Amino acid sequence: MDTTEKSKKVLVPVANGTEEMEAVILIDVLRRAGANVTVASVEEQHRVVAANGVVIVADALVSECEGQEFDLVALPGGMPGSERLRDSKTLQQITQKQAESCQPYAAICAAPVVALQSWGLLKGLHATCHPSFADQLESAETAGSRVVKDNGLTTSQGPGSAFEFALSLTQQLYDHEKLALVRGPMVLPSNDGKESGKILFNEQKWPSNGVPHVLVPVANGSEEMEVVIIVDILRRAGAMVVVASVEEETTIVASRKVKLVADQLLSDIHETKFDLILLPGGMPGAERLQKSETLLNMLKDQVEGKRVHGAICAAPAVVLQSHDLLQGKKATCHPGFTDKLKDQTAVEGRVVIDGLLVTSRGPGTAMEFALAIVEKLFGIKKAKELVSHLVIDE
Repeated sequence: MDTTEKSKKVLVPVANGTEEMEAVILIDVLRRAGANVTVASVEEQHRVVAANGVVIVADALVSECEGQEFDLVALPGGMPGSERLRDSKTLQQITQKQAESCQPYAAICAAPVVALQSWGLLKGLHATCHPSFADQLESAETAGSRVVKDNGLTTSQGPGSAFEFALSLTQQLYDHEKLALVRGPMVLPSNDGKESGKILFNEQKWPSNGVPHVLVPVANGSEEMEVVIIVDILRRAGAMVVVASVEEETTIVASRKVKLVADQLLSDIHETKFDLILLPGGMPGAERLQKSETLLNMLKDQVEGKRVHGAICAAPAVVLQSHDLLQGKKATCHPGFTDKLKDQTAVEGRVVIDGLLVTSRGPGTAMEFALAIVEKLFGIKKAKELVSHLVIDE
């Protein structure tokens, strides 16, 4: 008897102006669970420019998905992305068919109101959405909830609830056992009071001239959630963020097969000085960053020039430690790589800042990582504003 688990088919539509964190967290988490996720553009081309400038290349056009059956259709939010999803007649038909067939459908942030409600798919159902759209919900009874499930409909509030949203959908498609397998490696908060949050050593002011210029190098196999969360949050804060590929072309295929387009090739900007260089993790992405001589030279110059540098997930161990760039510094990294760090003092910290070095543990700490950087660069008030707007559970 064939006991192979059937792969679940999931449609995640995207558009120009889609919220990149919500889209990529959905895609990444569901692919970690084993789902066959199709990222479909409602535009005339596969390439979309998300709300905060991240460029995503979809797997297909939504027109190519018409007539297919899906186990789940899940809409990310963002503006004007939600409006562009709403205006896609093909997507409307696919989602209405999903609801009529009593198959799961979902939306987050602005999309529950802007798309689903306008299509008549919230009638008689409890839902939630981003707080800025809550007064537009026909039934606002559950508007303050982070994730709401009512029959086949699941809705959520925003980027800060996107992990909870994606994990709820994972559990609906699979089971509690699969949920635990997916959740663990992401290093999400345990809420058991045993974890260390942000740990500070050798506290000092980070140098910056006006608008901070930030480099986020990427490679084939970089962890897409980490890349997108860092870029999105820092751009929201007002930083000038450049995403640069260490590969020979700007389009990279990340660890969970999300196609991202970098702003530039690293080789074209290797002489540029940045206020911060922040390395995403993911495998084999971290290894590919580690092998880039151009990046290594820039990192050495960053350290020698007393400018801020940081890394998350596998990158602190695979890149910084391997090149002896953690000498005399406290750092953390993904639990799977902590044995590679020479100094084990701070490995349990979710975010560790030691002078001009900042490190963190994984996708589930990426928002904390980015917000800690925002606080250092722009102050606690700006960080708190972002926490509120992103609907992060403090």
